[in-house]
Amino acid sequence: LMAAAGAGRLRRAASALLLRSPRLPARELSAPARLYHKKVVDHYENPRNVGSLDKTSKNVGTGLVGAPACGDVMKLQIQVDEKGKIVDARFKTFGCGSAIASSSLATEWVKGKTVEEALTIKNTDIAKELCLPPVKLHCSMLAEDAIKAALADYKLKQDPKKGEAEQ
Repeated sequence: LMAAAGAGRLRRAASALLLRSPRLPARELSAPARLYHKKVVDHYENPRNVGSLDKTSKNVGTGLVGAPACGDVMKLQIQVDEKGKIVDARFKTFGCGSAIASSSLATEWVKGKTVEEALTIKNTDIAKELCLPPVKLHCSMLAEDAIKAALADYKLKQDPKKGEAEQ
């Protein structure tokens, strides 16, 4: 929690410094802001569920995915209760604003769902909710992949012998 709060303060301080930079006129700085929809900016500036869960826990599934083309790396974790409902989710993402927003939204959406319901979350739904432009669709695909990887890891922990038989 402290790290997330610190990261948020650091990000806001960096943004404030950039906005006050004497080298760039304000009209030149407004162009990048227009590239991101306000929903992306909201999740970037106020990311939900940043952090980690205990990856060694039997009821925690961890998905770690990356996109070599852009260098984005996303870790998404889910915690599932004894009834099969996702009760918590956390993420850590190294990437652009759209990647961070996609992972933040993904953690919000999986909470409260069953494992099977979470499998139905599609990258197109994430992209639509965040109004991602075509060049940023890979960020929502990464989030869907991270959800699926976390769910697969959780399922493997529930029945390790089944996982060995499939390999």
